[in-house]
Amino acid sequence: MLSIIIPTLNEEERLPRLLDSLKKQDFEDYEVIIADSNSTDKTRDIARSYGYRITSGGLPAKARNQGAKTAQGDYFLFLDADMAIAPGGLKQLLAEFAKRKLYAAAFFLRPFGDNPFHFWAYTLFHNWPLFVLQKIVPYGTAAALIKKELYQQIGGYDKEVVFLEDSVFLKKAAEQGKFGMLKSSHLFFSQRRFQKKGWIKTYLKIVLGVLYTFLFGPIKKDIFQYWS
Repeated sequence: MLSIIIPTLNEEERLPRLLDSLKKQDFEDYEVIIADSNSTDKTRDIARSYGYRITSGGLPAKARNQGAKTAQGDYFLFLDADMAIAPGGLKQLLAEFAKRKLYAAAFFLRPFGDNPFHFWAYTLFHNWPLFVLQKIVPYGTAAALIKKELYQQIGGYDKEVVFLEDSVFLKKAAEQGKFGMLKSSHLFFSQRRFQKKGWIKTYLKIVLGVLYTFLFGPIKKDIFQYWS
């Protein structure tokens, strides 16, 4: 069984799109756990309306760990609340994961919307470089798939990491088990932070954060002010 774990904080506008995309999958052996950080909007009501389980949350790393504590699946899929999966995509991705005998994986990401510039920019500067370098620089953001046994072996997410905690998590996983970028289907993601904070500014912070993480280790202080 697959456990899908989604951290939330006031995601009433975006969460339904993700949950609707899960309902459209042709894969049924899964559970959904919403790790909510005391949302003050209708996030919890929405999760209940879909019949999904709710647990306590916190910052992203802590929330993912909280969700994993009650997860019953053999595989964990961590997704941000502002994402979506293409119809039939979940089955394709899981089949690729099994065929390649992976223990942990990241994904090709595709921005919501029809802007060709955004699509090709992310394809050329995120998806394909990471696919080519996946055995050298294991990296992922916004989503991760991992076998439960490996998750437990590495101790889950490091809750002290304040920026790029998902890439630190996958780097640690890749040191203990086979890692790969899955490309049989895209995961869609929101560009809200890029739009709100500015494309160039946000992108540079991510690039600098990735370089810092792989050169000096996890970022445990908000030196890049990504969340401000």
